[in-house]
Amino acid sequence: MTPAPRPPAAPPDRPGAPRQPGMLHVRFRTVDGTPVSAGCFEQLLGLLAQFTPVIEALPPDAALADVRGALRYFDRDAAGIAELVRLRALAWHGVRCTIGIGANPLLARMAAQGAAPGEIRGVPDDAETVAAFLDRRLASALHGIGPATARALSAYGLDSVGRIAAAPPATLQRILGARTGRIVYERARGIDPTPVTPNAAARSMGAEHRFVHDELDPARRRRALLSLADDLGARMRASGQVARALTLTVRYADRSTTTRTRRLDGPTAHGPALTEAAYALHTALGLQRARVRSVALRAEDLCRAEHAARQLTFDPSDDKAHRIEAAVDRARARFGTGSVRPAATLGRTPPPPGTKPFGPGANRP
Repeated sequence: MTPAPRPPAAPPDRPGAPRQPGMLHVRFRTVDGTPVSAGCFEQLLGLLAQFTPVIEALPPDAALADVRGALRYFDRDAAGIAELVRLRALAWHGVRCTIGIGANPLLARMAAQGAAPGEIRGVPDDAETVAAFLDRRLASALHGIGPATARALSAYGLDSVGRIAAAPPATLQRILGARTGRIVYERARGIDPTPVTPNAAARSMGAEHRFVHDELDPARRRRALLSLADDLGARMRASGQVARALTLTVRYADRSTTTRTRRLDGPTAHGPALTEAAYALHTALGLQRARVRSVALRAEDLCRAEHAARQLTFDPSDDKAHRIEAAVDRARARFGTGSVRPAATLGRTPPPPGTKPFGPGANRP
């Protein structure tokens, strides 16, 4: 008996039909919950490319995909395409995908944030549904709203997205400034005109270290930060980018988190500078007997290295550290990323705050 054909999905441009959400925010994780490798991430981007060429990579483990142009071709809605992506990623790569679906990147991201691992969650493109989806969320849940902006809004009683959306635009502009106030007002109403930019350089880049047990020893936490900063610096140099800011996120045993951001003295991808900033952020938290489950670093406000100026110094050790770093990058490109590491990550206690993590010869291959 031949099964009855599935009725085709309503074309998104049919007169009178509701507009179909067509943005996917895909977050990749292995089945056991660990981050995917860089090589696997590239393969997963290739999997998404089977459905649409409009893909914006969000390293190290996420991507935005605009599948509106693929709905008619595959005779499926966005949820159907998301299901295909989820099944193929699991079957071909052993990777679990958490996928958010929305009419724009903001809604897709927020749908993915609230989804369980491996779940597909969508937000219909309907004004009432979008308002209900956003209403009781914290102001900090809006993508692009940092802790400082959220605190400024909360000081005026605007601590939820629903309250922000109900506030007059002029009030938000007085609190946050004209441009930021307008953006926050639009996002609180689910409006995000940001396009998905294929192959765009990442605006941020992150790395995370999860401890085997809840960590009380600050020396081990500093050692993890050294490894993360070294990894971030190497990845930025490989992609020709530098960071203007560094963000530290500490997750505790009770699943609460603390996030702090520090502007760097200048745009850089230099490992010692990133490590020094990470150590300063960690020290400023004043963690005494905190049980830390994981630490994460994120390089923020990235720009192309050729557009950034480097402050020259008369310190010969600084120039030597840059030359050693270039030699380390060449060794890693030839023998693998794990071939050369800072000595302090191999078990010795990291140096005290304010000292550079590796000087002349410390990273000698």
